[in-house]
Amino acid sequence: MRKILLLGGLVFSTFFTFAQKKPLDHTVYDSWQSINGEKISNDGKYVAYAVTPQEGDNNLFIKNLKTNTLFNYQRAAGFDFSFDNQFAVFLIKPFFKDTRLAKIKKKKADDMPKDSLGIVSLANSQLWKIPRVKSYKFPKKAGNVMAYLLDKEPADTSKKKAPAKKDDADFLFADEPVSATAKEGNSLILRDLKSQSEITFKAVTEYEFSENGKFLLFATTAIKKDSTLKAGTFLYDLEKKQTTSLTTGKGVYKNLIFDEKGNQIAFTADKTPEKALVKIPKLYYYNFKTDSAIVIAQESTQGMPKKFSVSENGRVYFSKDGAKLFFGTAPILSPKDTTIVDFEVAKLDIWNYKDDELQPMQLANLSRELKKSYLAMWLPAQNNKMMQLATEEISDVFLPQDGLGNYALGITDFGNKIAMQWQGFTLESAFLISLADGSKKPVNLNKNVSRYALSPKGNYVVWFDKEDQNWYSYNVNSAQTVKLETPDPIKFGEEDNDVPDFANPYGLAAWTDNDQQVLIYDRYDIWSFDPATGKGKNITNGYGRSNLLTFRYANPDPEKRSISAKETIWLSTLNNVDKQKGWFKKNLADAKNPEKVILTTYNFSAPRKAQNADVFIYSKSNYQASPDLYVSSNFIKETKLSEINTQQKNYNWGTAELVKWTTPKGYKSEGILYKPENFDANKKYPMIVYFYEKLSDGLYSYQAPAPTPSRLNISFFVSNGYLVFAPDISYEIGYPGKSAEEFINSGVEELKKNTWVDGTKIGLQGQSWGGYQIAHLITRTNMYAAAWAGAPVANMTSAYGGIRWTSGLNRQFQYEKTQSRIGATLWEKPELYIENSPLFHFPKVQTPVVIMANDGDGSVPWYQGIEMFTGLRRLGKPVWMLNYNGDDHNLVLRQNRKDIQIREQQFFDHFLKGAPQPVWMAKGVPATEKGKNWGFDLVTEK
Repeated sequence: MRKILLLGGLVFSTFFTFAQKKPLDHTVYDSWQSINGEKISNDGKYVAYAVTPQEGDNNLFIKNLKTNTLFNYQRAAGFDFSFDNQFAVFLIKPFFKDTRLAKIKKKKADDMPKDSLGIVSLANSQLWKIPRVKSYKFPKKAGNVMAYLLDKEPADTSKKKAPAKKDDADFLFADEPVSATAKEGNSLILRDLKSQSEITFKAVTEYEFSENGKFLLFATTAIKKDSTLKAGTFLYDLEKKQTTSLTTGKGVYKNLIFDEKGNQIAFTADKTPEKALVKIPKLYYYNFKTDSAIVIAQESTQGMPKKFSVSENGRVYFSKDGAKLFFGTAPILSPKDTTIVDFEVAKLDIWNYKDDELQPMQLANLSRELKKSYLAMWLPAQNNKMMQLATEEISDVFLPQDGLGNYALGITDFGNKIAMQWQGFTLESAFLISLADGSKKPVNLNKNVSRYALSPKGNYVVWFDKEDQNWYSYNVNSAQTVKLETPDPIKFGEEDNDVPDFANPYGLAAWTDNDQQVLIYDRYDIWSFDPATGKGKNITNGYGRSNLLTFRYANPDPEKRSISAKETIWLSTLNNVDKQKGWFKKNLADAKNPEKVILTTYNFSAPRKAQNADVFIYSKSNYQASPDLYVSSNFIKETKLSEINTQQKNYNWGTAELVKWTTPKGYKSEGILYKPENFDANKKYPMIVYFYEKLSDGLYSYQAPAPTPSRLNISFFVSNGYLVFAPDISYEIGYPGKSAEEFINSGVEELKKNTWVDGTKIGLQGQSWGGYQIAHLITRTNMYAAAWAGAPVANMTSAYGGIRWTSGLNRQFQYEKTQSRIGATLWEKPELYIENSPLFHFPKVQTPVVIMANDGDGSVPWYQGIEMFTGLRRLGKPVWMLNYNGDDHNLVLRQNRKDIQIREQQFFDHFLKGAPQPVWMAKGVPATEKGKNWGFDLVTEK
């Protein structure tokens, strides 16, 4: 007889530890926290950060670094400091429970719970809260004002609302100002942050400050109930308290922008009639010298391409000196034929072998293509001259820093995309586009497998030629090309490249001021080159290579485009032997070796520096330590700002250690071994092997217990008494399957030498490329007791011609050039496709396996999972398949992520720990029970 054990949908494997710590269970996920959006004030005195649970209400913390005072604001997000360091502003999200309830009730968007606005005076911690706020903005270089846009009131406002409860209003103050104009909807409030006085502008759709905070530009829409409100674009002078109408009329106004000094304004406006089948926006300009804005670009403007007009989807912006105005143009779309009756015409896609892009790729990019714009320029000081820079043939145009300089860089692969089908890349050409007359000249006459980059000041174009593995520099002024010289045997392409394609470069680090030097990485070190002569030197003196340290420039200021030639820079450092990470310093002006600051068993996030102080904030973590936020001026003497996930101490956690071994062919390899915190060498443990390609550099990465997209939930399984092994894999071209055997199996055999590894209870788990390798491994060995393969490719011969539906790309390139590593077409070496296709070897399989293959997978066609399932089923092998309806290659929906964690634990607990099978494994769940019974209950024999 069978007995069903009802566990309410969750099954936990429990065991007692000597410290009586609990194993993690599936209820812990939602409360596990992370730190998001951390910011430091310009003066370096305040730090703000959000502590966010995986599901639920977050908290904003603001810390005064001088007084060590910490303030907590519930549900706050989207925060920022004012330019003058006097205020912090943030959006207050609705209660998670309220938003959830509104979704259950299927409320319309306007009736959903809305954000509020919080404003805090940092001097005295006084807080103001304004309900139903959609967005807010500060001027970039002024701190005394802000503006915020109110959201619409719910459709039904007739019912009197009950007063807010204190426990629901968290920090609601009796004297907080609530704008009387909130019911108008889309009201823009200009607020003086010092006096807290406000001015209201009604029916606003877009708004923008001048950088100096002296002017507010906003666009409005007409409201039928109020004939006094005009649609248009308006300018408010904060000093004179005057509003100027720049243009009016029904229409859509977008892309509002000032130049840096606040002397010029531009915006787009579409004033075509509402019923017009084709919308044709225009570009407007205002310079404070006229009464209103004027049209400077439209369909008939000289210099506008034929059948083109201004695009409302293109970015509008001025150069730093205000001499140039950049905007987007686009082809005028054909009007829709309103005489066509949908059900009387065919719906089809026509695939043509001459198409530059496959139809699926065209369709995948259709929305983007319909919004695509082409960069153009208007010169107010040159008789209002318009110049088209980008064209349909050269669509990607890059400007020098701040829009200054004499040339732009145009890059194109026009007419060269067909080979993307099997190469995975396109051949590109580069052109210099004159910002004086729009003329074009080629940078490199050859179509290269290269990526071109323009120097910040626009004096040079550099690129890495993948074919000959060298960097080149083109002098814009002299039109001379030089190769950047490096001594043998230094390589700038990846030294350990193991795909049948050209090695990628390690990358460009930075430019020094005025384009004098370009800094480029090799595998370990950083080189400085004179782009005019090609002469270079190793500025880290080979110290990285000789000590197996990888140095990478850390730029703590995202707005910083170049560095001084005499500057001391911070180098993020990885020790390739023991995987420790940390920081070195290097002064670019001296010849000394980089100076060690710290190498430690922690991961560091990219640091963020205060704009006007030498203070950094960053997070630090390892497998045992949750990522917390720190502040420091030198990364040695540091202050810990946060303390998240304190509940971790109540659970049996784990350790991570580096293991090394030699494969049967003599290759040196390494991987990570995770052990339970209460590990006992006198016991035997089941082990799960998880892999992709190379994972060992993540030795000190924190593994939060979370419902994953389909990767192994490492911390969860370790906490529940499993060993987890993550081996690195290197590949031999043409034999990816055998390479997986070489490295994975030998690593497992090495660990099995330890008495505490139960060699009869070893499982495999992998997703995507890892899923393929699992499918291959179980056809070649029976050493594994269970396997879980997410989105595997089972048949390379059929997958070769498949489509990656998210991008529309054909999959041929993957087999010929990249990850699958066959290195030949299906017709050139069919034997390799068959050898590396698990499908043809399924009769050998004895390992029970679960497949996840989702019908919404945009990367691996889900029929690959079907081929695997039906093949093994036909052969009578134990196999299960999960199809999360409509979900993607990696699970997106959280409810699906939670579901798969439970099933994965049940599967491995059964085969590696001897636990009872759940119903979904033992009996299945028929379609008649779909949505009613998830099959989690355990079945035991009696």
